[in-house]
Amino acid sequence: MDARLNMLGGELAGLDLRAEIDRLRKERNAVILAHYYQDPVIQDLADFVGDSLDLSRKAAATDAEVIAFCGVRFMAEVAKILSPQKTVVLPDMAAGCSLEDSCPPDQFARFRAQHPDHIALSYINCSAAVKALSDIIVTSSSAEKIISQLPRDQKIIFGPDRHLGAYLNRVTGRGMLLWPGACIVHEAFSETELLKLKAQHPDAPVAAHPECPGHIVEHADHVGSTSSILSFALASPATTIIVATEPHIIHQMQKAAPHKEFIGAPGADGNCNCNMCPYMALNTLEKLYLSLRDLTPRIEIGEDMRLKALKPLERMLEMSGGTVGQGDVGKPKVTGG
Repeated sequence: MDARLNMLGGELAGLDLRAEIDRLRKERNAVILAHYYQDPVIQDLADFVGDSLDLSRKAAATDAEVIAFCGVRFMAEVAKILSPQKTVVLPDMAAGCSLEDSCPPDQFARFRAQHPDHIALSYINCSAAVKALSDIIVTSSSAEKIISQLPRDQKIIFGPDRHLGAYLNRVTGRGMLLWPGACIVHEAFSETELLKLKAQHPDAPVAAHPECPGHIVEHADHVGSTSSILSFALASPATTIIVATEPHIIHQMQKAAPHKEFIGAPGADGNCNCNMCPYMALNTLEKLYLSLRDLTPRIEIGEDMRLKALKPLERMLEMSGGTVGQGDVGKPKVTGG
């Protein structure tokens, strides 16, 4: 994609990209989805902005023939799993995910085979192939509810995020066997720098994503999914809030509550630049335009794989009451354990 951009540099320079994207959106009967972690420019032109599963479900409910998913690859795969009849494009196919990369399907299959008495709960941040090897998919907002419905003596593998898994073990009292993956963005927060920031703003609550390591989560006043963090930030009476997740979500907070100050939790160097997702940043207006123009890069999933991956997603929806990804509000931090 970058090589194509270089070749077309002169042509693209003369275009009003937003106008061209709007034109192609209509011509292609396309819906544009943007995750909260996308650049604000992309968020502002999208038809829907939100969490990954919520976006896929909203796109499935439209009559659009094309889904342009400004997010990362596993998110676009979910859109294709739920809407096999639609064309799904990702502006840059290199927009992956460290959690997905940490859990290769062949290694996960061998791990499952070593623990035949365990069922596999997989966080949605994994490939379609890993979903197909799983029994139930969960999101950060649905995981606790789903785990609570499983027998206490049922052994569970949880992957690929060890930090989310450890958090869930603490709040549910379970002892799930954890796959050793992690999100590079949420691991980049510094406890030392966070404590300095809290000292500077003693009345500011901290809202953290459960993909953060335990030493960050333990300082949080609220732990939840991206949509949950957004809801908390807007509902809180506090006028200053510290946000421990990818900082592009702050764009939506500032739009909805311009009278409040939202501060991104810092990395080791004292700022949050290292906490911007490098994969999300690969999607640009230029690449979105080209993906709509050429309908590439296109997400393709074989039907056998799609059906196998769909089954644990449907199980999640059944067990969560069908509300997963629709702005589920998280919960205050559970201490101890």
